Amino acid sequence: MRKNQATAPTTPDTVFINARLVDPATSRDEPGGLLVRDGVIADIGSHLRRNAPEGATVVDCRNHVLAPGLIDAQVYTGEPGQEHRESLKTASHAAAAGGVTTIIVMPDTTPVIDQVALVDFIQRRGRDNAIVNVHVMAAMTRELKGEEITEIGLLKRTGAVAFTNGKSTITNTRTMRQVLNYSKDFGALVVHHTEDPYLTLGGAMNSGEVSTRLGLPGIHKLAETIVVERDVRLVEMTGGRYHAATISCAESLAVIRAAKAKGLPVTCGVSVNHLTLNENDIGPYKTFLKLRPPLRSENDRMAMVRGLASGDIDIIVSSHDPQDVDVKRQPFAEAADGAIGLETLLAAALRLHHNEDIGLLSLLKALTINPAKLFGLPSGKLEKGAPADLILVDIGQPWVVDKANLKSRSKNSPFDESKMQGRVLRTLVAGETVYQYGGENG
Repeated sequence: MRKNQATAPTTPDTVFINARLVDPATSRDEPGGLLVRDGVIADIGSHLRRNAPEGATVVDCRNHVLAPGLIDAQVYTGEPGQEHRESLKTASHAAAAGGVTTIIVMPDTTPVIDQVALVDFIQRRGRDNAIVNVHVMAAMTRELKGEEITEIGLLKRTGAVAFTNGKSTITNTRTMRQVLNYSKDFGALVVHHTEDPYLTLGGAMNSGEVSTRLGLPGIHKLAETIVVERDVRLVEMTGGRYHAATISCAESLAVIRAAKAKGLPVTCGVSVNHLTLNENDIGPYKTFLKLRPPLRSENDRMAMVRGLASGDIDIIVSSHDPQDVDVKRQPFAEAADGAIGLETLLAAALRLHHNEDIGLLSLLKALTINPAKLFGLPSGKLEKGAPADLILVDIGQPWVVDKANLKSRSKNSPFDESKMQGRVLRTLVAGETVYQYGGENG
């Protein structure tokens, strides 16, 4: 959460004119303008396209896209315990530069965020040090060991927006059933990493022809689908709200689609990496592309894109996972999993729009209003009274990812030296500019 806006001094109104208003929550895509007053959206519509209220600060958007700020629901940081990888402060600056106005941080820290005091600690640190909204996803088992369930009710009341076992999968079916049963009593969302650790043990990349050619041990996609299938059956038994964190293959998507057809409270996400990259991109053993789940085949990547376009996949995440040089500059099989992604989330996702795989509204829906609804957040929409968490984007501007210019403390980007099309020009949180391209914070 950000600093308490109620105590902030009143600032002059700001009106954004000559904008292309894009709001997936209302399917709005039209020329217009937007008025910000005291940190919230005070007015919006075509009548503000060229007309600014007297006394307001005017921002000419020059026909660029004005949209809700992105909500990234899977952000790993090193705080507390491993701030050398990433702190909440550095993650928030990377987020702002990428158009992300809300981050949901994972509990995989030292210590694990599995107690009320630690949830409160992250919230306070976010308010004091971050320039974007920070929310917490708390652990659903003690120390992420998959054995003893945490105090889900107390953690939720403290502010945890969901519950997860982080990068660890709960293999004990009885424990997973208890988590879903217990969470249902509090209306809590269970977010699960779906990889059978016994089937993935020792694997380095997707199992198939490419792994054989590279001489790397493979991870079969069945390791993912088996867990998704089990979890869906437990949801059917318990009625608990369930979200598969990041699926990566067509078979897992089919399970999710069937569960939704039954009316089960099941949703799923996908990493932007698995929408835009495949196993062939690993090329000459690029460890920045060693991910969890691993990059799959081109057929599976396209299945993810089609699932997003159809609405079967609910949200896109960056899966931001900073790793330092020591654990990435290793032989591929020994290198740590994970890649940063906050700063490139939108630009990478826009590849799907530029390739005409998916419309802009549908793409932004999975980055704004869908995660807002899923995690019970007030943002993600251009609506009177909503928080003025906004981004101004030139969706056509080309640029090249240069790790020297990235704001993350770690530099392990899978898109390093990649050409992008789409640049965030300005990011606002509660009406306050926290990033401006080419400006002092750009």
